Amino acid sequence: MKHLLHNDRLSVVLLSISLFFASCSHNQQESKKEVKKVNDTTMTVTATAYNSIESQTKKGNIGLAAWGDTLKPGMKTIAVSRDLIKLGLDHNEEVHIEGLEGTYTVKDKMNKRWTKKIDIYMGLDAKAAREWGKKQVDIKFEKKDDPKDKFSKQAKKTK
Repeated sequence: MKHLLHNDRLSVVLLSISLFFASCSHNQQESKKEVKKVNDTTMTVTATAYNSIESQTKKGNIGLAAWGDTLKPGMKTIAVSRDLIKLGLDHNEEVHIEGLEGTYTVKDKMNKRWTKKIDIYMGLDAKAAREWGKKQVDIKFEKKDDPKDKFSKQAKKTK
């Protein structure tokens, strides 16, 4: 009798765990459905580089980006001119940059005076930033409208 009671409890625990994981999987699928791919975009921009030093960033907090993210050396991030934000290259969008490996994430925005420009974050390596210089590059990104991104069109509609 005691053995049967233990098996019943074990069955209930296993069933609860199964339902929990099924629910998590369902929620992940639902959140994936919410992200709407708007279009693939390729554009030519001027690319420069910047570092975490006061003369190039916020005085008193060199790692603080314009959207509130904290930048740390080694991160693959970029700042974008504000006209590119209006074209859909906004906070947390992922970008492929011609001539560089991997994916870069938009975490910072540039002064209003710049147009059609990105600034590649190079941590503390000022020499690498100087060697990069100023180049015309093609960037590619898939514009998504994700309601979890507080800057998305979907998120603005729900406010």
